[in-house]
Amino acid sequence: MNVTQLNFDNMIEQELSPLRNYALSLTHDMDETKDLVQDTILKAYRYKNRFQEGTNLRGWLYTILKNSFINNYRREQKRNTFLDTTDNTYYLETPNHKVDNDAELKFIRKDLNAAIETLPIDLKTTFNLNAQGFKYHEIAEELNIPIGTVKTRIFIARRILREKLRDYAQEFGFKLELA
Repeated sequence: MNVTQLNFDNMIEQELSPLRNYALSLTHDMDETKDLVQDTILKAYRYKNRFQEGTNLRGWLYTILKNSFINNYRREQKRNTFLDTTDNTYYLETPNHKVDNDAELKFIRKDLNAAIETLPIDLKTTFNLNAQGFKYHEIAEELNIPIGTVKTRIFIARRILREKLRDYAQEFGFKLELA
């Protein structure tokens, strides 16, 4: 059974205050709230024939309002998107300018740590001290070995890790040449 015009007007009138409050909670701006409520009411009248008497008018209006808000937001995001059409895409695609993905970084760290764990103990110890920021001479003193041995162990550890993590190096654009 369809709603009469007078009945529909009265029901809409009763829902205006809660509708404004909900719109304000989404927009946080009074002017945008007024526009959003007006747009919602306009759509409610346009599609009034789809509303069945006895169903939840407030829920129906809230759904229209929420969908209008989301669509407006998306439209605004597209409008504010800046497209760079210059030829210097190499700069935009370098690894230093990509957005980090925390989940992906966790996998990378896990694989890196696993690769380090496979190193022989003398290489692993020397490599870890260097990765923690110790200088060659500090590592040599700590481990009571010549500085040349420290440099050699770090070089060998890096070479092994570079080979084990080759896929990551290629994915992130690092050079694979062994120095």
